[in-house]
Amino acid sequence: MPLGPQQRTKLDATDDKQFYAYPRFVTHVDEGFIQQLTDLYRQSLQPNTRILDMMSSWVSHLPDEMQFAHVEGHGLNGEELASNPRLNHYFVQDLNANPKLPLPDRDFDAVLNCVSVQYLQYPEAIFTEIHRILKPGGIAIISFSNRMFYEKAIQAWREGSEASRVELVKSYFQSVPGFSAPQVIERKSPTNLLQWLGAGGSDPFYAVIARRNAA
Repeated sequence: MPLGPQQRTKLDATDDKQFYAYPRFVTHVDEGFIQQLTDLYRQSLQPNTRILDMMSSWVSHLPDEMQFAHVEGHGLNGEELASNPRLNHYFVQDLNANPKLPLPDRDFDAVLNCVSVQYLQYPEAIFTEIHRILKPGGIAIISFSNRMFYEKAIQAWREGSEASRVELVKSYFQSVPGFSAPQVIERKSPTNLLQWLGAGGSDPFYAVIARRNAA
């Protein structure tokens, strides 16, 4: 088990559905992060496939030129999801209250999670579900930065470093038999002002990627 009971706690323990009850039509990361994520999707996803955008919102950052057979959206605010033009269908569900996804086995070619993994209190259950719904060979892409709703992030994330958060997400994949060894793509935070200015002040970018084994 990657997490102990205390590591799963949040500063704001109220119902997550209350926190997300009103829509936030903003992007939570900057344009540099978004461009890198879209480029990663362009390289990693195939057209005419089935995608689950987990913990999504009003935008999915998928490449404009790529068309998919089906994009299923999931999140906690129906108004945001209804405004997302890339979604063919969506459902609202609090994964911390019910981690079981209402989706068939082996039905998706890819599962995406953008800047939301830090809010999962029972990631082992969620990553088991990701494995279940992926087709053999299907890919999961978990992307994140150093931004968060601090009061809603779990303790293990709040109190960790950027490096330890990468290891934490890797451990989520490793806790589920049947995933390939996770790979990491990263553009770390600049360590000083000159580096930050040279990087255009962009948010750090991290993605941890694994596939469901073919067997």
